[in-house]
Amino acid sequence: MSKTLQAIRGMNDILPHEMPYWQFLEQTLRDLLACYGYEEIRFPIVEHTELFSRAIGEVTDIVEKEMYTFNDRNGDSLTLRPEGTAGCVRAAIENGLLHNQVQRLWYMGSMFRHERPQKGRYRQFHQVGVETYGMTGPEIDAELILMTARLWRNLGLHNAISAEDTETAGSGLVLQINSLGTPAARIIYREHLVKYFSAHHDQLDEDSKRRLHSNPLRILDSKNPALQTLNTNAPQLSDYLDDESTAHFAALCAYLDAAGLRYQINPRLVRGLDYYNKTVFEWVSDTLGAQGTICAGGRYDGLVEQIGGKSTPAIGFAAGLERLVALLQTHTTPADRPPHVYLVMIGEPASRAGLLLAEKLRDALPSLRLISDCAGGSLKSQLKRADKSCARFAVILAEQELATGTVSVKALRDQDQKQESVPVTSLIKFLADAMA
Repeated sequence: MSKTLQAIRGMNDILPHEMPYWQFLEQTLRDLLACYGYEEIRFPIVEHTELFSRAIGEVTDIVEKEMYTFNDRNGDSLTLRPEGTAGCVRAAIENGLLHNQVQRLWYMGSMFRHERPQKGRYRQFHQVGVETYGMTGPEIDAELILMTARLWRNLGLHNAISAEDTETAGSGLVLQINSLGTPAARIIYREHLVKYFSAHHDQLDEDSKRRLHSNPLRILDSKNPALQTLNTNAPQLSDYLDDESTAHFAALCAYLDAAGLRYQINPRLVRGLDYYNKTVFEWVSDTLGAQGTICAGGRYDGLVEQIGGKSTPAIGFAAGLERLVALLQTHTTPADRPPHVYLVMIGEPASRAGLLLAEKLRDALPSLRLISDCAGGSLKSQLKRADKSCARFAVILAEQELATGTVSVKALRDQDQKQESVPVTSLIKFLADAMA
């Protein structure tokens, strides 16, 4: 007997009973982004490897260890996208969306990273990404952050996001912000950071030793508890910020304060990708364990030029859909949308007539949710499936109904409502009244 094939480790099926949460989340995102004037963009899941190595950075964990990279038949090195920003920038440059233009774009889809799978971190995962181009001031930084706060409210993930609140509740979402300054300011800070960590080389773990000279800021983001005291005492980036970045960050904080949005300034908050500058932010939940970051973003004013376009200010964020679904499953219940009607058809003549009747009902009542039983079997077995579907009514069509031009309507959710015979010519009005 052949071996049963299974999904690739870290690449998961999303089953029908989970889909109401996904559909609710995706529709809420679409509605919110439309309200803010953002337009959807779609781009390939496969790009030239050079795009990510140039954008993300050669010495990042993503490029060094996590990308799904392969050579195609032409010998070109291609990579499944590990994140969306680089591909979005490439598409915007290639299609002329950035020249003397302001853009507000969003996308949603699969990303791929070869990591050790764990809850909230998978090898194929889904993200919504929001990217803006052409705006230099802190106003757009504030808009993105305020939009994410509204998203949590629209999703029903109530949390302490008002300055008047005194304690975190619900999903425990906390906004953390920081400024990474300009690349020039970070070079100076990096030198002091390397000097500090080099003096404590024996306390570093292997990952930190590897990052010491290639990407020392990532040491600050280490989740290793043994490094927390060392990181707490490390030089702070805020002490090395340039005047422009300091003013930009102060203005952002003023906007958030005016909106009553509570936040924490986290001087250890850095990004794992090289292209970020100035504002960075994260929303963190206290209910998801180690993978608590559900949304993260920041400015990347140099990336467009780095990839080959003209210098363009930019800022965006990405949110992990799996982690948001996990929060939704804990804190909310999507609106139930069971079928209105389950059509029971007994015998071949009834099946032929029933399928045509079902299409006429759908034409007349576009919002009608109707399931036709195409599996056959006895009246008892079909009614059992009808009840399992959670439909409100079973509409029964058999030999007797065909002969009299009627259908039998059985209420499945109201046991006190008697089964009744309804003329086929009156069925549309009957269902329309029942749905009203």
